[in-house]
Amino acid sequence: MTNPPPVPEGYGHLPGPPQQGYGHPQPGPNPYAGQPQQPQQPPQPQQPPQPPQYAQQPVGYGYPPPMPPGPPPGAGHPAKRKTTILIAAAVAGVLALGTGGFFLFADGEGKKEPVAQPSSSASGDAKPGAPSPDASVDDGDGNGTGRAENEDLNAGRKPGEDKVLWLKTNEIELPGSGAEGPAQWVVGDTVVKAVYKSVTAYGAADGKQRWTVSFPAEICAATGQATADGKTVLMFKNGESSSADCDQMKQVDLKAGKEGWTKEVPKEGAFDIMSSPSLSITGDTLGVSRLGKASAFKMSTGDKLFGPPDQGCKPDSLAGGAKLVAIAGCGNNAEELQGLDPATGKALWNYKWAEGWNVSRVYSTDPLVVDATKKATKERVIAVFGPDGKLRSQLTGEGKFSARCGISIFSGPQACTGVVVDGPANTVYLPTEGDSNEIVAFDLGTGKIKWRHPAGQGRSAVPLKAEGGNLIAYLEPDYDKGGEVLSFPAGGGKPTTLLRNPSGVAAPVENGFFNPQIDYAGGRLFLSATRLSGRSQGPEKFLMVFGK
Repeated sequence: MTNPPPVPEGYGHLPGPPQQGYGHPQPGPNPYAGQPQQPQQPPQPQQPPQPPQYAQQPVGYGYPPPMPPGPPPGAGHPAKRKTTILIAAAVAGVLALGTGGFFLFADGEGKKEPVAQPSSSASGDAKPGAPSPDASVDDGDGNGTGRAENEDLNAGRKPGEDKVLWLKTNEIELPGSGAEGPAQWVVGDTVVKAVYKSVTAYGAADGKQRWTVSFPAEICAATGQATADGKTVLMFKNGESSSADCDQMKQVDLKAGKEGWTKEVPKEGAFDIMSSPSLSITGDTLGVSRLGKASAFKMSTGDKLFGPPDQGCKPDSLAGGAKLVAIAGCGNNAEELQGLDPATGKALWNYKWAEGWNVSRVYSTDPLVVDATKKATKERVIAVFGPDGKLRSQLTGEGKFSARCGISIFSGPQACTGVVVDGPANTVYLPTEGDSNEIVAFDLGTGKIKWRHPAGQGRSAVPLKAEGGNLIAYLEPDYDKGGEVLSFPAGGGKPTTLLRNPSGVAAPVENGFFNPQIDYAGGRLFLSATRLSGRSQGPEKFLMVFGK
């Protein structure tokens, strides 16, 4: 096997310039590309680009949001940059060394919000950290909490636009530093949201509170995944102090609204740091990953299934979904991917990377699509693997692509949105970076571009999921124009608009969400805050739902 190609200079999470704003692709061809190279000796490429900053400062829903940061001089539409990513074909062993061009994929990691002041206490008999029932639902008819009649969320709606079904504002009592909103699930006719010390379900159509499961301390890890029967697991701290470990697991039934078992994650040796774990679910297996270690438990009972092996390459993190995949450290700066038996942890196959290569993101486990980097030479590649762990292809095409990946305490190898892998359609969808971006479809078998479509209108489009052979994407709003839900045919062509959110009063509210979690299900669009500050100059928007 050969090594991946070089990438152009830019800002990124690897050593280099400050991590602010968008990356700066250098004009013209890569000065390192195309130079004569000795076999198996990669060139000294330049640094990869900075993840774009998509997040906005939080504001109250009645106030205009600040303008989002724009790209620096020189950044713009990919067609103007004509940056090329050329990735050589793979042969057995290691990744191939490319000649000429740039490989340029960037993580769009949102930044954290500033420290905030506490909000007003929850009303009624609600426990601290839990929401009060229905006190803050605005159903868009001008009678919602804190809104005057002339502030109807659907005021100014134009012909052909759909409507805001409801807006939920925060009534949860928060600490002075604010709190995370780490996960959102759409389950049947409810949308379920985890915030601070509670998991709460709201009616998808009306926003009325259905149930709440309270936690004794702050939730510190969660996953958007769940079992086929609607169960998930969240982790919470073992105390209220700032030094408390994140080592407590609680099962929650998202359909019934009931809590299940609660268990502690046992330490795997003296240096098992339980400060920022990430979770994954594969069937009845829960993966708990933390710094340098990973272990697995039964979703149904909480009983331990397996921990790190005594010998060989040891899994640092687990990625779940249709299959269980491990990113394993092998010592001496070596790493491998492993396909694991979810019941025993036994490796079914392994793929050894060349020295210095590390997998940073897992976009899908079936088919397996990963993002890997080589820190020493600033190289990067997105690779596709077959079910036997053999390298199938590497993405190659023209443009600067971005995924939106978390950098909070809840981040893990699967903490990314904006990348959709559709196995039946043999396609992976990626957006290009920046305003007026493009959605690009890659063939999983060849790694080559199948089609690309501009979002246009000065707005960015974000792939959400594959459904019925089509790609569902969210066209982001402007301050004066609502967002849209689009359906792209798998074979390419003009998208169909499934939902057109209202302009007028609603558009600046939608546009002001801080790096939201986004779901489209049952003809409704759900946006929820990933962090609450509690310090806005009015009700702080928390969950907003659009529909027909």
